[in-house]
Amino acid sequence: MSQCCRVLGLSRSGFYAARQRLRQPEQVDPLSVHAKAAFEASGRSYGSRRLSAALRAKGLNVGRYRARQLMRSNALQTRWRRKFVHTTDSRHELHVAGNVLARQFKPARPNQAWVSDMTYIRTRSGWLYLAVVLDLFSRKIVGWAMAPSMPAELVCAALSMAIASRMPAPGLLVHSDRGSQYASEAHTALLKRHGLVCSMSRKGNCWDNAVMERFFLNLKMERVWQGDYANHAEAQPDIADYITNFYNPVRLHSTLGYRSPSQYEQQRAAAH
Repeated sequence: MSQCCRVLGLSRSGFYAARQRLRQPEQVDPLSVHAKAAFEASGRSYGSRRLSAALRAKGLNVGRYRARQLMRSNALQTRWRRKFVHTTDSRHELHVAGNVLARQFKPARPNQAWVSDMTYIRTRSGWLYLAVVLDLFSRKIVGWAMAPSMPAELVCAALSMAIASRMPAPGLLVHSDRGSQYASEAHTALLKRHGLVCSMSRKGNCWDNAVMERFFLNLKMERVWQGDYANHAEAQPDIADYITNFYNPVRLHSTLGYRSPSQYEQQRAAAH
């Protein structure tokens, strides 16, 4: 011991003090623990704004800049890779409805205006296609369906699920793009059977359905692009889990005052 101290140029007391410090447990920052838990609960998807909102919801006074510091010091980084595949085929002779929605993305009550669209999910055994219906009032996903191809039956299945779960009154507006699936006889007949009003985006204008496009981007950033699905059987329950166990009941939306869709609907219903 004495020889080691001489070689290193240390005193014996300094050596023992350093060894004692190493034996002491590392101090745990409670705020970092909460930040890590909230970040992991989001599927490693929250940025500083949503992380600070999630921590404030737990009674912790954390602003955006403090949340950014916590993310930096704890190496909390989102990771995603963007890919693109075109899924809309508007080159058809079917009837196309006008843009009745006209970008009025903030209806005053539930089941007043829905938006719908399709996207693709990459798996190692081939594409999986997802059709979704979203209620603009709360941004809640009210219907969805998945299949290895894009027939009209796929979008009809998603809309049928939404109708069964929400039981909307006649007059509800259902907006989509001009794809052949949404202009099909089957989809048109389903709308008419329930007294729903059809609305379609203008040709080549993705902003007319921007809320739906944003949901698909969130889904892919926060879940799909963080993994690598082997096949459809692996992808389908994971996507359903994202919708039912995270997006609808948990995910905070800046448009909703940093509340989840389910929480927003519950609070608005209680207020009336």
